[in-house]
Amino acid sequence: MTVSILVPSSLVREAEDKREATRKLGYVARAATVFRADRLCVFPDRDGERRWGGGFVETVLAYAATPPYLRKEVWDTRDELEYAGVLPPLRATPRTGSGSDDSGSLRQGIVTEVGPEGRVRVNCGLQHPLSLLTPSGMEVEEGERVTVRISSRRPVRAKLEDRPLPGLAVERTDLPAALGRPDAGVRIATSRLGERLTIERLGTLSARIQRDGTTVAFGAPGRGLPEMLGVEAERVAAGDGSAEAVELGSDAPDRFDLWLNTIPNQGSETVRTEEAMFASLACLTLTE
Repeated sequence: MTVSILVPSSLVREAEDKREATRKLGYVARAATVFRADRLCVFPDRDGERRWGGGFVETVLAYAATPPYLRKEVWDTRDELEYAGVLPPLRATPRTGSGSDDSGSLRQGIVTEVGPEGRVRVNCGLQHPLSLLTPSGMEVEEGERVTVRISSRRPVRAKLEDRPLPGLAVERTDLPAALGRPDAGVRIATSRLGERLTIERLGTLSARIQRDGTTVAFGAPGRGLPEMLGVEAERVAAGDGSAEAVELGSDAPDRFDLWLNTIPNQGSETVRTEEAMFASLACLTLTE
């Protein structure tokens, strides 16, 4: 099951300063990590941006998702990361492979040296860099981030693997592209104007999500998805989300399978994006 989260580039539009904006993004990264999201995508909402736009949002989120032992080597010093010290630690649990040949945990590493005969030195957060053999057909360069499987620490046994990096992937993309992925699964737009999430509705929806995965989109403070996408409230409220699939159209709203109100009894006039993420993902990632 693949879980993708979509947030707008206007995510920190209400932040009073860069420190507050950075802290907010830290909680967004925390929510994505807690619920084991595979991707955290930033889509453009330039009309809603103020002081900090998509470049800032993506950089801070990507920094937060980078393992601590690689941050200095990967990011060095950047203006966007001036207040990176206020980011809460993600403490992501190691991801393991599956199958009899995939024992051990997966870690990110960075290539520090490319040597002869297909060997490279990789910093993956252990006491010393590892000298590893590059798999057949895989080419790497100095400074490239790679996937390392650690099968034993004492003694150290590890190998380089030609596969996507483990952990949360952060990227910038437009909404149609994110929702049009083959593994997008059930495509959900969150809105207080959408269908109210009930226990009965969650039962059937959870089964689809467990089978197909999900992509969940969130709005920005004071600027929900209907306003952001130019969708009338009546159109949002009319969608019952009962169809197994929706024909992909040219505009993003037609690409959602349903509009969902995941906090139907909210006691506050507004719900912050990071709060909505915790509340929504806690329900939508439930298993039987």
